[in-house]
Amino acid sequence: MGSKFDLNDFIMHHIGDSYEWHIPLLPPIHLPGFLTVHMLMLMIATAILFILMLVIYRKQDRVPTGITNFIEFVVVYIRDEIAIPNMGQEDGEKFTPFFCSFFFFILICNLMGLVPVFSTATANINLTAGLAFLIFTLMVGGTFVRGVMKGGVGGGFTGMWHALIPAGIPGWFVPIMFVIEVFLLFVRCVALAMRLFANMIAGHIVITAFLGLCILFGVFAGILAFPMAVVFYCMEIFVCLLQAFIFVLLSAIFIGHMYHPKH
Repeated sequence: MGSKFDLNDFIMHHIGDSYEWHIPLLPPIHLPGFLTVHMLMLMIATAILFILMLVIYRKQDRVPTGITNFIEFVVVYIRDEIAIPNMGQEDGEKFTPFFCSFFFFILICNLMGLVPVFSTATANINLTAGLAFLIFTLMVGGTFVRGVMKGGVGGGFTGMWHALIPAGIPGWFVPIMFVIEVFLLFVRCVALAMRLFANMIAGHIVITAFLGLCILFGVFAGILAFPMAVVFYCMEIFVCLLQAFIFVLLSAIFIGHMYHPKH
């Protein structure tokens, strides 16, 4: 059995994307050609988010308890500690629903990967890159649109200029600063995508590797490897929450920096 078991294939099977949904104790479910497992997880996470906010969350409760209390705590924290400090009072309140949606969506996608019947959609660089591209669009497009609303098309370009070029720098340094700031726009978004993707896939690789060692070397290796897998599993729960928080925090900082360069 040990000679036939390939640990690398075992790990890649559990973290990779495919057109077959493997559920424990059941035969594989073959998905249509336009749908992969991670895309399906994305749809399921979206459905869970709608159920959580429209069915489970009880806004009418005068004294929130349980999940409702947790949701309201997160919303108030994101508004008061992330959105408003980085974007100002007006924009912070406007963007709070957006940031809360991002937080809960990423958190659900992260936690789903810890349930055996599901997979981790946020361990797919395509999804995290898509989320980062949306932030990039808000950074660049949002800054331009805000400028257009104040002063027409010229105001849009002026707004972009003020967002990229700090006031008071020497004239000879402006072209260099412009190149640096444009480059940093892309770096920030790449960092958003890579940080979430790398952290989620790394944790699952470690857990799967320890479980694979139990199969590869038998019960004696399992005495040490299985408890280590449990320890990393518990740590991964915290990492799921932390990475959702970091993504939202950095998004607020990046967007706020563009909308309010002097803020």
